[in-house]
Amino acid sequence: MNSRRFFLRVSLLSGGAMLIGGHEALAQPPQRGQAKPLDPNAFVKIAPDGVVTLTGKNPEMGQGIKTALPMILAEELDLDWKMVRVVQGDLDEVKFGSQSAGGSRSTPNNWDLLRRVGATARLMLVQAAANEWNVPVAECSTELGKVYHKASGKSVAYGEIAAKASALPMPNPDQVKPKESKDYKIIGKSMPTIDLPAMVTGKPIYSIDFKLPGMLFAVYEKCPVFGGKAVSANLDEIRKMPRVTHAFIVEGNGDVSSLASGVAIVAEKWWYANEARKKLRVVWEEGPTVTHTSVGYNAKAAELFNAKPAFAIRKDGDPEAVIASAAKKVDVKYTFPFISHAQLEPGNCAARYVDGKLEVWAPSQTPGRGLQMAALALSLKPADITIHQLRTGGGFGRRLANDYLVEASWIAKQIPNTPIKLLWTREDDMRHDFYRPGGYQHMRGAVDDKGNITAWHDHFVSFGEGEKFVPSSNISPGEFPANFLQNFAVEATLIPTAVPTGPLRAPRSNSLAWVIHSFIDELAYAAGKDPVQFRLNLLGEPRMVGKGMESYDAARMRAVLEKAAEVSGWGKRKLPKGTGLGVGFHYSHSGYFAEVAEVSVDAQKRVKVNKVWAVGDVGSEIIHPSSAKNQVEGAIIDGLSEMMNQEITIDKGHTVQSNYHQHQMVRMKQAPPEIEVHFVKSKNSPTGLGEPPLPPLLPAVANAIFAASGIRVRTLPMAKEGFKWA
Repeated sequence: MNSRRFFLRVSLLSGGAMLIGGHEALAQPPQRGQAKPLDPNAFVKIAPDGVVTLTGKNPEMGQGIKTALPMILAEELDLDWKMVRVVQGDLDEVKFGSQSAGGSRSTPNNWDLLRRVGATARLMLVQAAANEWNVPVAECSTELGKVYHKASGKSVAYGEIAAKASALPMPNPDQVKPKESKDYKIIGKSMPTIDLPAMVTGKPIYSIDFKLPGMLFAVYEKCPVFGGKAVSANLDEIRKMPRVTHAFIVEGNGDVSSLASGVAIVAEKWWYANEARKKLRVVWEEGPTVTHTSVGYNAKAAELFNAKPAFAIRKDGDPEAVIASAAKKVDVKYTFPFISHAQLEPGNCAARYVDGKLEVWAPSQTPGRGLQMAALALSLKPADITIHQLRTGGGFGRRLANDYLVEASWIAKQIPNTPIKLLWTREDDMRHDFYRPGGYQHMRGAVDDKGNITAWHDHFVSFGEGEKFVPSSNISPGEFPANFLQNFAVEATLIPTAVPTGPLRAPRSNSLAWVIHSFIDELAYAAGKDPVQFRLNLLGEPRMVGKGMESYDAARMRAVLEKAAEVSGWGKRKLPKGTGLGVGFHYSHSGYFAEVAEVSVDAQKRVKVNKVWAVGDVGSEIIHPSSAKNQVEGAIIDGLSEMMNQEITIDKGHTVQSNYHQHQMVRMKQAPPEIEVHFVKSKNSPTGLGEPPLPPLLPAVANAIFAASGIRVRTLPMAKEGFKWA
């Protein structure tokens, strides 16, 4: 990073503390109205007593980034983690650069930046001590929050030297040298997770827990049919109900991702608002979406499979001709449903509007986008909005949208000078989600007499208009095994839908990996080949395949696949009847993962996942190992939930499912007794872990079910094919 793109400043704080910040000035343009272009971001504060306060800049929603990013700073500063305190930073993208959580990007976006911030702070502390002792900087070293001059036996704590360090000129950033990995003492170690004691003891640290004095509580009723509008309601009756303070119609702005039309009820306590809601009678203008149904979508897909695809996404060679003449071919159809994010904490947000300024406390994955949306919806200047980031009880992509933030802000503007807390019910959350899109794939392929894939054709029926997919429903031209086959085609036809869609953990990959690697398994069995060796043959020699954003490192994928086969004892263990191993791998969000599942299936189609082995390559460093392991385990459990029971169906333009009893999570007794996690390190900068471990799980389990029972899973959720948990 050159000096024109990296800005650092040190300033003296009261009591002799040291404040150090970093900013990618050109890479992250200011987004906060009147803020100065190079206003520094205060990542590090060193107090005279030696306590160091580090700022967690990105949203924390269970992915552990509030611990991992400060660990990078602490490592480069040579701190004693016991003396570190971490605070959550408010939204200020002038100070901090981009502040978002999505796409497993928090680690790769901040790895170099935070290392240089910490290394610069350490260099300045060393320079201050060297000046004090009149010795060369090269003779000084640091450890556990102190500077040492071992030749003279002198040492000084950071807190004692911070004020003098703050008066020094800023070193040239190009001369700042972050540590080598061999010298790491914090990165790669499982440090105590920030907020963990509060979490396990039930302290009110989540957004849903947030309260202010004098706060009123709101509920928001939206039309069950997507895009519908409120025409009238029995508001006079509602306003007379106990402790209700306000009730009014919100016209909305026609955008369900921003401010859908609805009715707001505000009361002294949330219970009173929700009780009043039960008496609410609204006349809705439902609109054209009322004609949409899942039954209709399914029928349309079946019809389209018998027709020529509407357009090509990619076509190499002549797969149709090869398949037509092949001796061994596979022709099958896969179906997967819409599903909800179903995060534990339902939508909520607090807001207060005073004298033309808005203050918001939000659990958003994209607070910067939320600020812009609120400014537009409320006709405010972005500089007049302050957003405080609160810990979130899960997101999985749902909180990339900010509808709950805009709704709370709108309600607060109607009741100025009073803090308002909007809280959705679980039913609100599930019936007004931005769902993982469903889809249909007609897969055809051929193998030759040597057991190699010779052709691949995917008629991908998804949702959208013409050639424009709805959000998160598309397939990339470079999706595996593109670039690995000479005769390869993906063609598509789209079905119009009014169902709101959006990214869900490992967007697109969470469904595509299941289809792709289940189909590869079908081709392997058609060829009479071992499924692992079949995949290794397909990957071929270690090399980079594809270009740009769609480049694919066959060497990294081979390494994790070979390791997964090794640790699982693939092909070396005799399994009892009714038990099988299945494998899957996938590259998504810069992570390479392979997984093997051992599954038992009985005659009643009762499924037990006995164990899962997961092997991943997310670069050269695993910053926080215990959190990394937790992310992999969580992704696997999440994937199992998606497989068996989760489905969103549409009837007359609205969502049928309302709560977890209809969109079930895996129970503890249904989860694998053991999940074994391994990492293969490579010479690449660290990348994220929130998403890449999930996609391979689905095909690994589905393929294991086939190995155990001879039954191929081609429809999700599996319950629709008669499967259930043992």
